[in-house]
Amino acid sequence: MHRRLVMLSLWLVIVLSGCSGLKVVQGSVTDNTQVDSAATHGASQNALSSSSSLTVFAAASLTGAFQEMAANFEKANPGVNIQLNLAGSQILSTQIAQGAPADIFASADHKNMDRLVEAGLVMTDTIKDFAINQLVVILPEGNPANVVTLSDLVRPNLKIVLADETVPAGKYARQVLANLGADPAYGPDFDTRVLANVVSNETDVKQVVTKVELGEADVGIVYTSDAIAASNLPTIPIPDAYNITARYPIAVLAESQHQNLAEAFIEYILSAEGQAVLNRWGFNQPRP
Repeated sequence: MHRRLVMLSLWLVIVLSGCSGLKVVQGSVTDNTQVDSAATHGASQNALSSSSSLTVFAAASLTGAFQEMAANFEKANPGVNIQLNLAGSQILSTQIAQGAPADIFASADHKNMDRLVEAGLVMTDTIKDFAINQLVVILPEGNPANVVTLSDLVRPNLKIVLADETVPAGKYARQVLANLGADPAYGPDFDTRVLANVVSNETDVKQVVTKVELGEADVGIVYTSDAIAASNLPTIPIPDAYNITARYPIAVLAESQHQNLAEAFIEYILSAEGQAVLNRWGFNQPRP
């Protein structure tokens, strides 16, 4: 009997010791990603101990790409646990400024990163631009409002949803509209007339996608990466002459208790394999 109890105890230890996993505050992860060899590149044995845990605050537009990369990194480094907090960059920046514990911040703009730098909350020598993104117009399935061109956005009674102007995606969307409005081809006060059709301002870009998917809006302006993630939605491209290139910075936070592990994860994101994941989700690699 004693021998049987000992064997059962050993079996439980083996099973439980293999239990680690990606925790996501918003969204979920499927277990169908392949492990990239670069996921372990540059990671020391101390950085990747069996009890290592990493908390990553990332912009909502990074959801799919970061879920995949975090899962890859965990698979390549057994015992590492990555928790993702996914929300609007302005919300994450505020949480960090108010003392929320985190190891890494990945923002959709430099404004929210700079805010934390000024507060002394970022290891400034670790800040790197790791991705760029652009904007696109999305429409509900079937396009019931028959929106065909950018000029249609000024039509009366059209329901448009944007991210709030405090959200990077919302700020960029308004810059795109201002660029269009500066072109006489779109008529006087184009941006003002489009904004008059805005029925809702969301706290992050994923909420814009949701409103359009549910048919609560005729039009949304989101990142290219969001449109790729919601491939069922029709899109209208925004020409480069009017579009905005959003640069995404990432950094280790000054209060991180796992700085070596955080640097290893960022190194993976910057690697060719990490960049390939980002590219599949609609991001491009930033030029120096």
